[in-house]
Amino acid sequence: MKLLATVGVAIVALGTAACGGGTSNSNNSGSESKKTVKVGLAYDIGGRGDKSFNDAAAAGLELAKKELNIQTRELEAAKGETENDKYSRLKLLCDSGYDPIIAVGFAYAGTDPAAGPVARATKDCPKTKFALVDSAAVTAPNLASLTFAEEQGSFLVGAAAALKSQTGHIGFIGGCLVDLIKKFEAGYVAGAKAVKADIKVDPNYLSTGADGCSGFNDPAKGQTAAEGMYDGGADVIYQAAGGSGTGVFKAAKGKGKLAIGVDQDQYNTVAPDLKDVILTSMLKRVDTAVFQFLKDEGAGKFKAGETIFDLKADGVGYSTSGGKVDDIKTKVDAFKQQIIDGKITVPAKPTNG
Repeated sequence: MKLLATVGVAIVALGTAACGGGTSNSNNSGSESKKTVKVGLAYDIGGRGDKSFNDAAAAGLELAKKELNIQTRELEAAKGETENDKYSRLKLLCDSGYDPIIAVGFAYAGTDPAAGPVARATKDCPKTKFALVDSAAVTAPNLASLTFAEEQGSFLVGAAAALKSQTGHIGFIGGCLVDLIKKFEAGYVAGAKAVKADIKVDPNYLSTGADGCSGFNDPAKGQTAAEGMYDGGADVIYQAAGGSGTGVFKAAKGKGKLAIGVDQDQYNTVAPDLKDVILTSMLKRVDTAVFQFLKDEGAGKFKAGETIFDLKADGVGYSTSGGKVDDIKTKVDAFKQQIIDGKITVPAKPTNG
């Protein structure tokens, strides 16, 4: 991944937050006063330490802390919380003077995006800039939507799964039955079938929106689901299940099979005893999106509306750590180039809806 060009402390050109100003610090010479921008980040369920989606956002924030003149505050989500809890978290950051504010996860859009947590917060804090990661369902003049072509990255790991499968039978485990996670399944199946048209793909979703998408933070449930798939003949499983992915990896270890990570290069984040089950990971550069948003904001280039991070923008991809895809990398990269060139259009919805 090419590192983005860094921005110096010129981020001080940012305006004062609408819901409270940034704190004022003096530089070392004392000759000029400049403002430290206060950046707020609200996590999805699982928060820092999920070794997946939230940690990717945290990595982007950490890079920004190194490169930009910012002060940060990070707030965690709780299991079983309401949409009003999510709104209150965003409003607390606004009232505390944080601007911009980043909401991590589609759950902040709410079941009714027009009246959900982010919509309410952007309306109540009209001069504060917001970013919503993983959803473009909410529109507001002070909101940037940071989304990804998950189906493209998933196509690549689907091709890898089919090329490595010995049984012609693979699986997919999603954390929650929502349109976003269906994009992962759709791309994965398309990539696998591009390699082997008659390959069998078992899908399984651990939860639904009705139960608060609890399947993103239930490793035991992920392990049980994966064990069932392996026992049924699958030898590679792709998990798009957040914190539940650890359970999938444990199942792969116990059954002597392979698994595919998501969001980050999970070969580098799992416990040492699980590394050997990781075939590859679908990279979703939430870190890039968060850093790019803060960089642009610092340069006075805030852009409302949707920005899509796709293969061409290096916003998604696949990992090679561990060496298990070294022998198929040329084939997978050929698919990648065909997608970038527009020769392959990857579906964003499963054929079964």
